[in-house]
Order: sequence, then C-alpha cells, then structure tokens
Amino acid sequence: MKAQDARSLGLARWSVAVGLGVFGIKWLAWELTGSVAIYSDALESIVNIVAAVGALVALAVAVRPADATHPFGHTKAEYFSAVAEGALILFAAFEMLRAAWARFLNPQPFTEPALGLGLVALAGAITAGWAFLLLAQGRRVRSPALVADAQHLLTDVASTVGVLFGAGLAWRLGWWWLDPLVAAGVALNILVVGLRLVRRSVGGLMDEALPPDQVERIQRTIAANLDGALEYHDLRTRASGPRAFVEFHLVVPAAMTVEEAHAITDRLERALAEALPGAETVIHVEPESEAKHGGFRA
Repeated sequence: MKAQDARSLGLARWSVAVGLGVFGIKWLAWELTGSVAIYSDALESIVNIVAAVGALVALAVAVRPADATHPFGHTKAEYFSAVAEGALILFAAFEMLRAAWARFLNPQPFTEPALGLGLVALAGAITAGWAFLLLAQGRRVRSPALVADAQHLLTDVASTVGVLFGAGLAWRLGWWWLDPLVAAGVALNILVVGLRLVRRSVGGLMDEALPPDQVERIQRTIAANLDGALEYHDLRTRASGPRAFVEFHLVVPAAMTVEEAHAITDRLERALAEALPGAETVIHVEPESEAKHGGFRA
C-alpha cells in the first residue's frame, strides 16, 4: 500500500473516532437542555459518523490496485461514499424539519441551559479543528471522500455556531419559539449542502470533465511541449477519485519515425504528470493526413 493511501485510511479511521466523541457530547447536551436545535445539531453528528464509516470503507476499496476486472483501478468507490453522505444529509434535514415543526407548535423552556450550551461549544471546537486538518490532508492526497467529509464537518461547525447563538438568545430572552426556528435553519442549511454534494459526486460517477482551470493548465502544458509535432486535437479529460485521466490525439509529420514520435509523447506525459500530479495520459499518435481544421497547432 502506498504511503499516501495508508495516510488516507488513517485519517478516515480518526474521523470515525472524532465523530463518535462529538456526537456523545452533543447528545448529552440535548439530554440536559431538551433543546430541539441542539437535537438537530446532534442528529447531524450521526450523519458525520455514518459518512466517516462510508469514507473509510470507500477508501479501503479505492486503494486496491487495478486488476483484470477493474483495469482502471477502484478509485470511483470514493464517489459512492460521497453520494451516500449526501443522501444521509438530506434525510437528516427532513427529520430536523419534522422535529422543529413539532416543537414550534409546542414551545418548551430549556433545562440546564448553561452546561448544555457549554458542551455544544466544546463539540463545535473539536469539530472545527478536525475539519480543517482533514480538509488540508484530503486535498493533499487528492481524496474526494476525505474532502467531502471535511466539507460536511465545516457545515456542521457553522450549524453549531448558529445553534449556540439562537439557543442562547432563546434562553436569555425567554423566546422559546426561537429554538425550533434555529433548528429549521440548521435543516435548510444542510439540505443545500446535501444537494450540492450529491450533484458533485454524481458528476464524478458520470465521468464529468476536469474543472476548467485544470483543463486550461493541461492545454498550456501540451502547447509548451509540442515541439516536433504538428498539432493535437480531441482532448478529453475525466477524474476518478484522486486520479485524473487525460486523452488526446497528437499529429506528427508523416516522415517521422516511431522512435521520434515516442520521444515526443514521453516528453508530453512527463510534463503533464508534473503539471497535474496523479494524471494518467493516453496519447494517440496520428500522421499529418489526420490533422483537423481547428486543431491546436505547434
């Protein structure tokens, strides 16, 4: 197993442990206060735990090397984890809205508000610290599963801050109707995040092209290393987990030898690997008779 893959798996295991600890703190805070807003925050932490477990399983599958039945590897398994996390977020959002509506119809004061809100603040601080660490490391190892987990945790932090403010205001002013209103706000916030997460993950499963900035970087790199060739065309890109795939047709002079053409493709592959770490490039070499009008010429 590569060191990068081992690190990803280690981070995923820690995410499960952190999620369990934060959920326990928030659940205790809900038990102490009876706040439906804190209940919503705790419910979101359950989603964090399940999502972390899903990311761990997906990463364990994704690190498997390519084989006869999966010649391109198993990296797309990470997208299934992200889709599942998005679906869980949507489910949690609707459950939060249900609980908020029930409490809005029957507002109730908090019990032990000071201790409960203090515990929520502690849980939020732990989540924020872990989310920023996970996001940085997830981007470093180019793991969609870890990045998705970190982004959801950051949403959880934002929700926790909103809960602390709203529930604290309800406690100090006695506006108990504010408690379910905050819970509904938390639900709507993560509903939007869940929809975005599902959209992004489905794009990966559907072999969506790389982001425009990465495609532009690829185009600049090819153009800068095209010496000896005539043009390139039919550039196609896609992502699969942390790996990027680049494919294009390279037109060379008809009199060029196979060895000379091979040297050009080697140069291009090395340059693209430096410009886009983790990229795998496939180049189709063609004679000048296959040149296309509108192709990118040297």
